[in-house]
Amino acid sequence: MCKAFVPGMQERHWGRVVNIASNTVWLASSMRLHYMHSKAALIGFRRALATEVGESGITVNAIAPGLTRTETTTSGLPGSLFDSVAAQQVIKRSEVPEHLVGTVAFLTSDDAAFITGQTISVDGGLVRL
Repeated sequence: MCKAFVPGMQERHWGRVVNIASNTVWLASSMRLHYMHSKAALIGFRRALATEVGESGITVNAIAPGLTRTETTTSGLPGSLFDSVAAQQVIKRSEVPEHLVGTVAFLTSDDAAFITGQTISVDGGLVRL
């Protein structure tokens, strides 16, 4: 997606890229190796791209959600896992997609024009960096 859209952003000298990573890169997790590896690679990609395109007025950030209740996750994971994760968070309720919207909206706004190369955990306080 970046390969397709960043050139146009460079022409306009403005753009926002927000990648979706995962908080599993900071947790001792039983998630599969390929999943954690791909999310860690995305964080590295975000750092490199932010460095390359910053002078063009483009910001590149990522959010790292926790376990999020979606149709897919609730059909493939036991409900007790959601309860277990919520119990470990500072905000003790399951994450839903709506919890991510405000952070993405902020990172794509002009209010975040001086924030780039960052990853923000949006996980109810499970990861506290």
